[in-house]
This record gives sequence, structure tokens and C-alpha cells, in this order.
Amino acid sequence: MEMASLTGTIKVIFYIILFYYLFKFLMRIFAPILMQKAVNKMQEKMQEQYRQQQEQQNRTSQASAPTPKPKKEVGEYIDYEEVK
Repeated sequence: MEMASLTGTIKVIFYIILFYYLFKFLMRIFAPILMQKAVNKMQEKMQEQYRQQQEQQNRTSQASAPTPKPKKEVGEYIDYEEVK
């Protein structure tokens, strides 16, 4: 069974620290770009939902609008006054 050497352990620690700082550096560069894309995609979805809602409301308001019925002409209106 082999024992871990001191130089191997130091190399592993060095690589871990190197990858950590490299990851932090790359995230500072790419995180704003990724976040902007995510926000734009969500905004497009919300606008599409809003458009669909408006179209649906327009269709329901047009379909549910009652057709005007022709008024029946009964005759002339006579105003009676009460006499005491």
C-alpha cells in the first residue's frame, strides 16, 4: 500500500485552489451574460403569455357580445297626469 507523498498532496491542494480561482474568474465574466439571457428568455415568455391572454379576452368579448335585438314599435307614449 502506497502512502500519499507530501509533494502529491501539495499538488492536489494547489490544483484545487487553482481551479477554484479560475472558476471564480470565469463566473465573473460569464455570469452576467448568462443572467441576461435568462432574463430575456423569461421576458419573452411573459410577453407571449400576455399576448395570448389579450387574444383570448378579445375572442371571448367578441363571442359573448349580444347581438342587438330590433326594438318593437308599440305605439306612441302618452303621459298621463294625476288629477285630484
